[in-house]
Amino acid sequence: MEISIYFHIPFCNRRCDYCDFNTYAGLERQIPEYVKALNRELEMVLNNAPTDFKVTTIYFGGGTPSLLNSADYATLFTTIGNSAVVSPDAEISLEANPDSLSDEKITAYRQVGFNRISIGMQSASRFDLKALGRAHTNPSLLASVDGCRRAGFQHINLDLIFGIPGQTLESWQRTLRLALELSADHLSLYSLVIEEGTRLRRLYDKGLLVEVNDDLAADMYETAMEELAQAGYSQYEISNWAKNSDARCRHNLQYWRYAPYLGFGAGAHGFWGSTRTENLHTIQEYMQAVNLKSPAAFPAGCACQSTITMNRWEMMQENLMVSLRLTEEGVSLSRFAERYGVELMEVFPHQLEKNLREGLIEYDEEKDRLRLTYRGRLFGNRVFSQFVSNKVPKGYEHLLAQ
Repeated sequence: MEISIYFHIPFCNRRCDYCDFNTYAGLERQIPEYVKALNRELEMVLNNAPTDFKVTTIYFGGGTPSLLNSADYATLFTTIGNSAVVSPDAEISLEANPDSLSDEKITAYRQVGFNRISIGMQSASRFDLKALGRAHTNPSLLASVDGCRRAGFQHINLDLIFGIPGQTLESWQRTLRLALELSADHLSLYSLVIEEGTRLRRLYDKGLLVEVNDDLAADMYETAMEELAQAGYSQYEISNWAKNSDARCRHNLQYWRYAPYLGFGAGAHGFWGSTRTENLHTIQEYMQAVNLKSPAAFPAGCACQSTITMNRWEMMQENLMVSLRLTEEGVSLSRFAERYGVELMEVFPHQLEKNLREGLIEYDEEKDRLRLTYRGRLFGNRVFSQFVSNKVPKGYEHLLAQ
């Protein structure tokens, strides 16, 4: 069995104005103890694993994982290597902010084992960056990408955001042009959502900023699809483009293919079999729970605050929602039937008929693939929502059994 491992690094120098992730600013002094807790949790969970597996991807997200030094990561890699089989060609990824990278740090990350880095570019416009509360500048971005390339990173991703208040189609096109000039082999593009609890939300509620309207956001997305295709990038997922198949993010493919992964750290999630796990969120609660070493049943660890065992009906819906995001692969009808013991066309006949008729999804019989059309990518959330229902089709009530 091939699995992935996710580590959550919740530390930040400052919290960005749009961020609603599980992150904490000004607590960097706790990093050494947090790394020790990660090692303990990792060792306990891996040693409790009931089956043999091979780790094919490792991903450090945040937060700002580039606040940790290479020695912190070396200890975690040693623990993984002592407790599990790691594929020789494992993808090992690090999220980073441009202003937290130096040539020395980049080189050390590469030497310790990282082979993929994801840099939070977000925008080429200083006005957009200010609106987002981002601290970096274009010169620091250019320096970090150049440093990663010189250090020998095999794969470099740039994160971009569109739909920023005040952003225009022209400024978005300038961002795309700079990203293309930097020639990263992978680009991730996300539409800004003004989430509850963020500084942007507070400004919005006070009438101090205006959201980008849906039509402009759609124009930005469609512009990106056209310009990236012309530049030779292939869109393999709703929000992700790669120069070639080797550049695709294998870790995220694990999520979209509805495959197993273990999550470590404060607020981390995991998925194994039919079980979802979620860790305690605050750094202090997480470290205290790990240090208590309370027994827990795999895949949960001692810092797990909840486990949810899903029935087949719930899993089928989740599987469709995440796998339809894959614009080329989509969903294999034969694999779906093999996994759940029912035909996709039988349990979702009305949803499939409606979306096929409206040209939002298509079925490639030769490749056994159900996937979004070009138009369907523009209305992805509308398509996904139609496959979410508490009502099981008549005759399929057995799918509710766990």
